[in-house]
Amino acid sequence: MHYFCFGLLLSFSLAAAPGIAIVLNSGDETLSLIDANTQRETKRVAIGKEPHHLMATPDDKFIIIANAASNELVFLDRTTGEIKNKVKNISDPYQIGYSPDKKWFVSVSLRLNRVDIYKPDNFQIVKRLSLPKAPSHLAYSPDSKTVFITLQDTNQLAAIDLETQTIAWKLPIGKQPAGILMTPDGKYLLIGILGENYVDVIDWRAKKRVKKIFTGKGAHNFVRLGDGKHVFLSNRAENTISKINMETLEVVDSYPAPGGPDCMDVTSDQRYLWMTSRWARKVSILDLQTKTIVKQIPVGRSPHGIYLSSHAPRK
Repeated sequence: MHYFCFGLLLSFSLAAAPGIAIVLNSGDETLSLIDANTQRETKRVAIGKEPHHLMATPDDKFIIIANAASNELVFLDRTTGEIKNKVKNISDPYQIGYSPDKKWFVSVSLRLNRVDIYKPDNFQIVKRLSLPKAPSHLAYSPDSKTVFITLQDTNQLAAIDLETQTIAWKLPIGKQPAGILMTPDGKYLLIGILGENYVDVIDWRAKKRVKKIFTGKGAHNFVRLGDGKHVFLSNRAENTISKINMETLEVVDSYPAPGGPDCMDVTSDQRYLWMTSRWARKVSILDLQTKTIVKQIPVGRSPHGIYLSSHAPRK
């Protein structure tokens, strides 16, 4: 299979994705700032120990970087990448997220086997819950009453009641569950099964699996296309990306993704998918129409989280 199509580079460079890309190099304690128009790294900045995941604040003004080993959150200007603030004493933040109603801020501590619940206005801790073992990714129920956590080393899904700050239930699922996403209708949880080759579809109200969506080896993490209907899944070991219809719960397309694809983002025109190629120390740019990798950008060691300032809708 030919991954590269160099004849497409000229047309691609003509403003395919204006703005910047922020890439977390978790193995180097740095972030890369990339000019999305020229597809070149413009700056590499020391950011903290083990930056893995990042997210926008609810008002979309800042990007929050979770530095797991530095025990801190770093706030960046989302359009320039400039550091604006740091919040210390956030214990081992691996994966983070605001509840839809913005009442809670949850930090998942993979290394320390626990989940911390904070007040989002001042980041004061409300509750710390032990969750063996290796809590990884999170998703919320539409009503913000429950946060769901994948437990990679115990092959389970945990549900935490945010009103009582207690563990409501646990459910056995596939081997090494990782990325998790709620379908737009709020009916199902989609969970990438990293240790296998499929997505578990969980009816979280009934607490049962309803389907396996077979994708590729190392099914890992999700990003929405932005049309309210489709989502992409990175298959890290297979070196592919699967496109899943969230209404039919079927794979509708597949794409090449060299170098161990991990986190992803989609350009505002929904034409290109940017991904971190974890083992290749690069960011790879996939043309979704031609199904070719049109560019690879060298970055730091073990690139993980990625954010485009000009991105597709988060739906």
